[in-house]
Amino acid sequence: MATRKTPDIDIGIKSSDREKIVKGLSALLADSYTLYLMTHNFHWNVKGPLFNSLHLMFMEQYTEQWNALDLIAERIRALGYPAPGTYREFVELASIKEVEGVPQATDMIRHLVAAQEATARTARKLFPVVEAASDEPTADLLTQRLEVHEKTAWMLRSMLED
Repeated sequence: MATRKTPDIDIGIKSSDREKIVKGLSALLADSYTLYLMTHNFHWNVKGPLFNSLHLMFMEQYTEQWNALDLIAERIRALGYPAPGTYREFVELASIKEVEGVPQATDMIRHLVAAQEATARTARKLFPVVEAASDEPTADLLTQRLEVHEKTAWMLRSMLED
């Protein structure tokens, strides 16, 4: 059986630029997946007086995050590269570290604020590369993700105020 060669990609973005963009998107995917897991873990394990509100809030957040994973991975694929998809790859690529044990509810909120902000920073770092390559679809994706992460971090931070 003959092997099939993948056609060259000619979408108006140089191969070297696509490679740089994919590297950044892979880091964003890893941060996003780590954030998803953290949020889902906290949803399962939250307890205390804030249980009901946090349980529901975390479910809304991890559901949104889960859907975003596909958008990021599909953009990587559209640029001609395989998307990372193993725990090992995500641990190597992510700027967010896993939380050991089961923190108290307010500590869960603090961890999530930090993880939301870290994910926003990862997305923001990619803008110069994307803008230089005139990659509007990736810029649009980054803008959408930044809006979600910044808003979610603000809402979580608000729960920590007196």
